[in-house]
Amino acid sequence: MSTTTGMEQFHQTFFEESLEGLDLMESALLNLDAGAVDAEMINSIFRAAHSIKGGSATFGFTALADFTHVLETLLDEVRDGSRDVSQGLVALLLRAVDALRELVAAAQGGAAVDQAAVDVLQAQLRAELGQGGGEATAATVATAAAAGGWRIHFRPHPDILRTGNDPLRILRELADLGELRVRLDDSALPEWPALDPESCLLGWDLELHAEVERAAIDEAFAWVADESTLTIEPLAAPQQDPAVDAASDPTVAGELVAERRRTDRRQSEDRRGSAATADASSIRVGTNKIDALINMVGELVITQSMLGQIGESLSLGATESQIEKLCDGLAELERNTRELQESVMRIRMLPISFAFNRFPRLVHDLGGKLDKQIDLRLSGENTELDKTVMEKISDPLVHLVRNAIDHGIETPEVRTAAGKPAVGTLHLDACHQGGNIVIEISDDGAGLNREKILGKAVERGVVSDDEVAEMTDEKICDLIFQPGFSTVDAVSDVSGRGVGMDVVRRNIQSLGGSVEVHSQQGKGSRFIIRLPLTLAILDGQLVRVGDQIYIIPLVSIIESLQAREELINLVAGMAEVYRLRDDYLSVIRLHRLFNIQADTENLTEGLLVVVEGDGQKAGVFVDELLGQQQVVIKSLESNYRRVEGVSGATILGDGSVALIMDVPGLIRLTNAPSLDAARKSA
Repeated sequence: MSTTTGMEQFHQTFFEESLEGLDLMESALLNLDAGAVDAEMINSIFRAAHSIKGGSATFGFTALADFTHVLETLLDEVRDGSRDVSQGLVALLLRAVDALRELVAAAQGGAAVDQAAVDVLQAQLRAELGQGGGEATAATVATAAAAGGWRIHFRPHPDILRTGNDPLRILRELADLGELRVRLDDSALPEWPALDPESCLLGWDLELHAEVERAAIDEAFAWVADESTLTIEPLAAPQQDPAVDAASDPTVAGELVAERRRTDRRQSEDRRGSAATADASSIRVGTNKIDALINMVGELVITQSMLGQIGESLSLGATESQIEKLCDGLAELERNTRELQESVMRIRMLPISFAFNRFPRLVHDLGGKLDKQIDLRLSGENTELDKTVMEKISDPLVHLVRNAIDHGIETPEVRTAAGKPAVGTLHLDACHQGGNIVIEISDDGAGLNREKILGKAVERGVVSDDEVAEMTDEKICDLIFQPGFSTVDAVSDVSGRGVGMDVVRRNIQSLGGSVEVHSQQGKGSRFIIRLPLTLAILDGQLVRVGDQIYIIPLVSIIESLQAREELINLVAGMAEVYRLRDDYLSVIRLHRLFNIQADTENLTEGLLVVVEGDGQKAGVFVDELLGQQQVVIKSLESNYRRVEGVSGATILGDGSVALIMDVPGLIRLTNAPSLDAARKSA
């Protein structure tokens, strides 16, 4: 196995650590104040960049190492106090962080890089450093390049190997730049008995026949410049980089950028083809969680051994004391299994800060674009959520935050005129409530415009003129989740196309969650999302219909009741409805939906389980309520096919299979017009 293959096992760890470092850099840059710079914050930014540069150079990710080296040099000047922090510098560094993310993704083999944009940004960083000469800008930075190539005299110091540097790695990097001719100088080698294998006594005279920038040569030797004798001179007279000349000509520049993008796209497709099978998700786990898991396995081993001994003695005849020990052992096994299950689930739990951390940058950029001043407040960042749920909730959260900034929070002038502080407040909060996690996005902006929403709803035919007067605030707020619904007069690149809120609700419901809106015009809005902690396990209510057992998620159940004859209505030609206080519920008979025999057809002899989904309530008619228990969800669609009204299945303790009800799906199967008819006849 080659050395490269041996190093590849560490690549994924490097990528994960690099992305964490970039998140840290971005967060720290957003918190930098131009007036009073925090030295420790600057040090943390520098350390993150330094680690990325070191790792990328070690693993041979040259483009990433080269870019980070320029960034690190600029950060070093800020760190030693020779350069002041300005808003312009922070903006440039944030763009550099974005470019590094692209380069890391490219190194992983999963994305193409806009190399032209990266080159321009790297030129801007050099110009900021003064390496581009005087008042140079990104479009005019001249970088020295040799027409015929470079002549390099490289004599490492004897101790260079002891510092972990490998001269051969540098030669490989140079060879990647173009044709490299190498002449070895071994004149300093002693006789064999006096040779010290830890000392480097070799030298190299090199000729690089390639039109590359001098900076590319310097960066190849950046790690060993202080530990070697090095001279670099052109084989011919220096000339300007053609890319810089092209930057002054829009036509040529466009062709150059297009060609670079085509090349990058082809390379990216090749990388994706080779890396498709290697794409895997990973998660970091604290040692305390691993220790708890190991301890639980140890407890299980002890319990298994105890039950094994009891089993051997029972073969000779069971006594009362042995049966009592068996029951105690089974109870212990149940406790251990439950704790093991909880320990395994905790391994997948991550603090929601992983999702929240993207929003400071989003608020910073979007607020600046819309000329709005926004104070972002985060709370409950340590609230833990299943990794799968975390990944799927990120996009809906982005939609809601962008809408709050664009539609909710006003400009400073409008806020001041309304008697509000010029700076708007956007608050993201997360907490646990029962078996769910609740995420709240609130702002102190303009709130939802009731008249404008109703006007747009009537215009689109979502509601009729007669229904407008009866619309409650809750129903009006619910209209914004209609597909294609938007109250924005002009479409922008931020919003106004009517795409987003319906997707938000659909994505949240696909996770078994719900979203609700509370808004007060002129004072702000609150979006409340309720989600299960995990997609793998849910708390369910077991119900019996005939000889079949079904499971209804506890989070969907409001109450259970015995139906009364006088409150049952049958709408002609439609379905049954049940009057519950001031509302009507559609009645869902599971035995008819699934074509099974129930104990009774009489609603008063069974039970109604009142459930809620998609903002609507219904009564599920069952024969009997059984116990409540946690169940492990098995996908029905991947093992059989999709069944409307069923979200999955589970295996009960007796080995039988029970279907898990999809409450929103069940409600969609009912005859919705019957509810409207019942309300109008009441």
